[in-house]
Amino acid sequence: MAKLRHIAMSVEDPEKTADFYCEAFDMERVGKTDSPLAKGCYVSDGVITVALLKYKTDQWAGYVEGEDERGKDYVGLHHIGFWVDDAGEADKKIEKAGGKYFMGRPDQKAPTTFYEIKYRDPNGVILDVTHLGWGGATKDVVPAAGTPEPPSRGHPKDN
Repeated sequence: MAKLRHIAMSVEDPEKTADFYCEAFDMERVGKTDSPLAKGCYVSDGVITVALLKYKTDQWAGYVEGEDERGKDYVGLHHIGFWVDDAGEADKKIEKAGGKYFMGRPDQKAPTTFYEIKYRDPNGVILDVTHLGWGGATKDVVPAAGTPEPPSRGHPKDN
């Protein structure tokens, strides 16, 4: 089963933003990046990793003229990421459900090198998948003691 384990925010100052989340919510810094894509920090609560990114170009920020006006100066929630068991199967399911491939594919010569495959959902929201997870994230979590069984899928009024 796919697990939501990554959230990315486009921010003005990744370091300052990381300081805020660490101080306000006791998150821990779990990494940094300075790639052609973006400069950023990663913080985690131990289950979900939050990427705090300052994108370097409009293209990497997801700008598509007439479709997605977010550019490198956009500030806010940028995308979410799912840790999947099989990226190929996830690709088929996403496209069958109406999602569209956006960018990124794993390097077939280096299958254990980290990557994310990005898609847009039917609303244009960016999401990504990887089978390798994110630093600081935990794929499978044990429910807290005394946690009731989750309701069946669907809207609560239908249960």
